[in-house]
Amino acid sequence: MGLELCLATKVDHPAIIALTNRAYRQAEGQAAWKVETIVGGQRLDEGLLAEDLAQPGANLLIGRDAVGAHLGHVRLDEGADGVWFLAMLTVAPDRQDGGLGRAILEAAETWVRARGGAAIRMTVIRQREELIAWYGRRGYAPTGETKSFPYGDKRFGEPTRDDLVFEVLEKRL
Repeated sequence: MGLELCLATKVDHPAIIALTNRAYRQAEGQAAWKVETIVGGQRLDEGLLAEDLAQPGANLLIGRDAVGAHLGHVRLDEGADGVWFLAMLTVAPDRQDGGLGRAILEAAETWVRARGGAAIRMTVIRQREELIAWYGRRGYAPTGETKSFPYGDKRFGEPTRDDLVFEVLEKRL
């Protein structure tokens, strides 16, 4: 399934926020490994999105179907030395299990390559082993680096446990 991504506009933000919160936080209709059940509450709001997109090199991209329906999205931030950061890969829950997540990821990789990117990095909550395995099957490997979970910052949701940490994954393009 080939998919092209286009840059999101401010008009797209409400739909992006709603879909991100639904896909990351609402288990209804999704396999358990696809939802961050270890973190409750919101995943994204207008303030967080604006803060993310204000960062230098930040890009928010949407994948749409033939009639323009929003299928999913991803944030790609250009970094130093050709290493880009991927975040918020989101697929509409009613469209999962059909290769759409893989198609968005492949389109993101194509987008980064077209801009001279040499690698993509991301963070995934270490306790989401099935998701890390999914990325592993697509060539993303742990770097050995970790990042702290933002405990106490309600903007990022409400963790249900006190041992969360982000694993840094990377794929050379």
